[in-house]
Amino acid sequence: MRNEIMGVSFDDLTLEEAVRTGEALAEGPDFSYVVTPNPEIVNMARQAEDYKTILNQAALVLPDGIGVVYAARILGRPLKGRVPGIDFASGLLDRLKGTQRRLFLLGAKPGVAEQAAENLKQRYPGLVICGTHDGYFQDAGPVVEAIRAAEADVVFVCLGAPKQERWMARYGPQTGARLMVGLGGVLDVYAGNVKRAPEVWQKAGMEWLYRLLHQPSRFGRMAKLPLFLVEAARESRKKGSA
Repeated sequence: MRNEIMGVSFDDLTLEEAVRTGEALAEGPDFSYVVTPNPEIVNMARQAEDYKTILNQAALVLPDGIGVVYAARILGRPLKGRVPGIDFASGLLDRLKGTQRRLFLLGAKPGVAEQAAENLKQRYPGLVICGTHDGYFQDAGPVVEAIRAAEADVVFVCLGAPKQERWMARYGPQTGARLMVGLGGVLDVYAGNVKRAPEVWQKAGMEWLYRLLHQPSRFGRMAKLPLFLVEAARESRKKGSA
């Protein structure tokens, strides 16, 4: 079941339900991709119809940002809760370890994916990481070929929005992979370059504030969150008076 929030249709799933679905997709015969929109990504989709279509055609559309959850409540289409991309990825890694399913890491600056791979191998014994590639490339051809040659089943695509979603939709089927997941800056977290908010901040839905305090340069992006909620309230009033 999906709930439409500002033009993007989100799967109404708990984290555990999402991970189980992702595991099934990774074992399926066909190519699928997963997207994890936050309010910023939803706003991008509202400005570009083709991008919105790419998001809505994903096998899983997960509400990464707490702002999406708040907007869903305002619109009267509540979701079960936030499903952060990194938590979905970590849950999927736990399911993949020991299965011989092959993971490829794509994105971030040179060297980051390799360090992330080393850390993940230690954290998830039995996890098969078959290759890595940084996100600084112009020609998609060699990257597609690298993923195909590595015989990857799952690819974490960390190129940032909207590039990663467009890339998965366009090139994913050519790679031979079964599942791709768009995960933004997750590789920097796995590599140890970026520290995630403590669990108490995560549970309170204040991870965005923790990141803002540690990365003031994000202020311009974060300042758009209240405007996103105002727009949700405006949309709710329009539909209520219709």
